[in-house]
Amino acid sequence: MLSIPATRYAKSGDVSVAYQVTGSGSVDLVWAPGTTSHLDLEWESPPRARFYERLGAFCRLIRFDKRGTGLSDRPAHIATLEERTDDIRAVMDAAGSARAAVIGVSEGSSMASLFAATFPDRVSGLLIWGGQARWTRTADYPWGQTAEEAEREIQQLAQHGVTRDYLLGPGAGIGPDADPVFVDWFLRYARAGASPAAVAALERMNNQIDLREVLPTIKIPTLVMNRTGDPVADVNAARDLAGRIPGARFVEFPGNTHSMFTLDPERVIVEIEQFMTGSHKAVRTDRLLASILFLDIVGSTERASALGDAAWSDVLARHDAAAEREVEAYSGHVVDHAGDGLLATFDGPARGIRCAHAIQRTALGLNLQVRAGLHTGEVEKGGTGIRGIAVHTAARIASLAGPQEILVSGTVKDLVAGSGIGFAGRGVHALKGISEPRQIYAVTDVTW
Repeated sequence: MLSIPATRYAKSGDVSVAYQVTGSGSVDLVWAPGTTSHLDLEWESPPRARFYERLGAFCRLIRFDKRGTGLSDRPAHIATLEERTDDIRAVMDAAGSARAAVIGVSEGSSMASLFAATFPDRVSGLLIWGGQARWTRTADYPWGQTAEEAEREIQQLAQHGVTRDYLLGPGAGIGPDADPVFVDWFLRYARAGASPAAVAALERMNNQIDLREVLPTIKIPTLVMNRTGDPVADVNAARDLAGRIPGARFVEFPGNTHSMFTLDPERVIVEIEQFMTGSHKAVRTDRLLASILFLDIVGSTERASALGDAAWSDVLARHDAAAEREVEAYSGHVVDHAGDGLLATFDGPARGIRCAHAIQRTALGLNLQVRAGLHTGEVEKGGTGIRGIAVHTAARIASLAGPQEILVSGTVKDLVAGSGIGFAGRGVHALKGISEPRQIYAVTDVTW
């Protein structure tokens, strides 16, 4: 067994995220793990240790345990996709990495993809191994487990935790031909990574993720890799994922395992090295994924008429100042004040929803009612403003909201899975100026 590298901790909010740095290459590679991981125990697996050592020959490898798993803090609630994505930023900051390639492995592909779309100026390249746009089957997505199959598996995990049958089956997918020594180690590794309740909750949340609308907004060099007979990530689903990312390259490897470590790993390493050390065009950083919030005071004209210009100006100024404080508190950015409205952007939609809810509560203290609309999509930065179809979509959604109501798009609902935020369907709406009708949801419950 090799010497285990030092474990350090990055602060992501009030959570400590464990990470390790190895290798001395000239480029950085951040490794976003699958459902569970354990930094120290990984070095007890010779195939993994050799793989990481080989990567370290040409890059500085930054690995971490997601919050709630391995050596990282284990908060009471399971981390949402938005929180896990922000953990990548925190780890990069702590490791002194201004820009890096990011590889998402299995479920880690979701967080890596979202990070690449949201922070393109910090990502030199995106690599995906064994990933899908979503993990459960729907009428318009033929890959993955059915909802019933997924729920049965989750119930088994909650009752028994990770078992040998789970590892050898389609759950973990290490393959029927796996070395028994590797299986024994993997069983211990997975159990140390997360408790039965935690791994079940993680899988339940992962099954709600849908990145199909996010993937086309990724504008950086991307390499998608998958095995032909992967029992977890269907090769056709991986090919579909690659097809949704502009310019992505898809590479297929033989084998019936979900693992990159145990079957001809040198070929995988060569592919990664060529991708990372080759010449790539610089990324355009004026386009990125953002969560766009529109807020509007309901009945402002009538209120202004009743109060008079001077008194109304005072109320409006107090409301604007309070709204700006809330946006800052939720790590957002005020883009514009338009009359009695506000436009703000956030790195993640859950922050946007919670900010809107906080502003609505503050507005009640001024005897005001506020409506809100939120959508996550690609925007183009121009000076101090933003533009794009996503901005118009958010504005149209806000126009449908009633007093003290927060309406969101289906994209937002999918991205905040596991956040504890509740929704009620408001039907499909044709939005003026938007080509495709949108499923709209009302926020019914906001947990903190």
